[in-house]
Amino acid sequence: MFRVKRLYSFVLEAFLPLLLLTFGVCLFILLMQFLWKYVNDMVGKGIDMIILSKMFFYAAISFIPQTLPLAVLLASLMTFGNLGERLELLAIKSAGVSLFRITRPLVISLVFIAGISFYFQNNIVPVSQSKLWTIVLSIKQKSPELDIPEGSFCKEISGYNVYVRHRHKDRNNGMMYDMMIYDLSKGFENATVIVADSGKLKVSDDKFYLVLTLYNGESFENYINKDRRRAPNEKVPYRRETFSLKEILIVYDTNFNMADESIMKNRDMSKDMQKLIQFVDSAQAYADSVCLATEGTFVNKVYGNTFKQSSVKETPPKPDQDTTVIGNWDDYFADKEPTVQKEMIEQAKSRVESMKNDYVFEVFQQSERLLKIRGHNIEIQKRFSLALACLIFFFIGAPLGAIIRKGGLGMPAVLSVFLFLFYYTIDIFGLKMARQGVWSVWQGVWLSTFVLSALGSFLTYKAVNDSVMLNSDAWKDFLQRFTGKREVRNYQRREVIMSPPHYEEAMEQMTALNEACARYLDQSGKIPHYLSFRQTIYGDKPLQAIIDKEESLIDDLRNSTENLILGKLMDYPIIKQTSFDFLNNRYIRWTCLIVFPVGLALYAIQLYSRKNIRNDIKTVCKVNNELMNELKRLGMLKPTAN
Repeated sequence: MFRVKRLYSFVLEAFLPLLLLTFGVCLFILLMQFLWKYVNDMVGKGIDMIILSKMFFYAAISFIPQTLPLAVLLASLMTFGNLGERLELLAIKSAGVSLFRITRPLVISLVFIAGISFYFQNNIVPVSQSKLWTIVLSIKQKSPELDIPEGSFCKEISGYNVYVRHRHKDRNNGMMYDMMIYDLSKGFENATVIVADSGKLKVSDDKFYLVLTLYNGESFENYINKDRRRAPNEKVPYRRETFSLKEILIVYDTNFNMADESIMKNRDMSKDMQKLIQFVDSAQAYADSVCLATEGTFVNKVYGNTFKQSSVKETPPKPDQDTTVIGNWDDYFADKEPTVQKEMIEQAKSRVESMKNDYVFEVFQQSERLLKIRGHNIEIQKRFSLALACLIFFFIGAPLGAIIRKGGLGMPAVLSVFLFLFYYTIDIFGLKMARQGVWSVWQGVWLSTFVLSALGSFLTYKAVNDSVMLNSDAWKDFLQRFTGKREVRNYQRREVIMSPPHYEEAMEQMTALNEACARYLDQSGKIPHYLSFRQTIYGDKPLQAIIDKEESLIDDLRNSTENLILGKLMDYPIIKQTSFDFLNNRYIRWTCLIVFPVGLALYAIQLYSRKNIRNDIKTVCKVNNELMNELKRLGMLKPTAN
């Protein structure tokens, strides 16, 4: 019992510090992403550091539930990767402790962390979200600190266009030279043009006005009487003023005014679970009642007023007939005068357009109500799914770390970023489908959870069974077997030989092997065409017989004490058949034949493998002949009796 407790404390001491470290790193990355997203709204507005500190503080609190799953994924990958790399995980398993028992304290800790995440989302994040977006909205509405550019018109001042010639601005004292100002505050027709040699722009002490001080210039202004219309050729009186000093006071509020937080109170992100559920219930009941009332109104407009009792005496309706206006509408309409016909058509068209407009308006209002309801439902379920994501990411990261057995920040960081981007993409796709009403809310919100749960179950199963699915040597061996790539033999002289080789039997085996190789080369000389996929039976028995004879010969001669013979044995190629057994199924062969890219790829692999096998068999024959000559030269064979 004591050993298990020490194991739990060992695993927790390895996991929790990494969790804190990765949590800080991930939170910093999300804050930087938030900063780059809204940096254009903050630059050049002279925002106080206190306001910026509050904004980043509330943003950090808001990002905690999103940061926890990514931190858990990276920390679990690093923890179990380090344990696997240092062979500590292997030592624990060899003591009879399963992977589930190793992760038990971490699972209990993460259940507690998931509960904290849900509490954060329900009680703290709504308040921080409300304050955060209030600050962001206030920053967007704040007027920027004015900086008059050189060589272009500045239109930041409402009603004024200011121009300063290029390289005519002193950055040290704020003086500007060769200025031109268009005063459009009284309208375009009453524009005032001001030209000055120099000037300076500053903000008043209360930051509600701009004071534009001009030196040595002229102003031009038209006088237009708005009470009467001017003749086309009538001259317009104007006023020209020359000044040595002129000050213009312009209304320009540069203060930071915090918006009212109540504008964010009705947003779904600013409500806790109780308020979200209350809104959904009340909004759904209201939407249902509006639908019932609207349905009755439209039924009355479309059917009740259209198919009402007619006052026409020519064709009174019978009791067993429909209460339509006229039994034969075409005859009734044809008897009318053209003007009456036109009037009837226009009235019908007007009624239809009126009903259509009413219907479109009601549909728009109803869609807005349903959009808000879906948004609140998404927020309710998203808080549960985001908390559960901590556990799901652990069951992905821990098995994956145990499989790859690589610690540090290299491979785990790459895999964590890839998996989180995969999760984020699926989550955004599902939320978009749910928000647009294409899918149900639970389908869109829980889509990423279902996908990652399947991935976590698969990785956990592989880790429990000590899978080598991410082992580079295993993948290398698989690719070598799939493509038919040969390995190189490496034999050493044995120190102890229990039974020496029988060289006479080896000569007979080599002769039989040469004959089998010659027959195989003759039979496989013709290149198969592409359509042979539909009739070829894969699994070459003659080739397998040659491989068995070759290996039997080598096993016998490996007991030789001659280095020359052992060296020749290493010249024998390792022949392996390409794994095409699945093509023995007729339906799969026809599918490969029809699906041209797949069939063509398999056909190319088959031709490549066939070429390598034929070369290997030729090499076997060549080595056989050389080895027989070597045995004769060394006198290993017994003399034959005459």
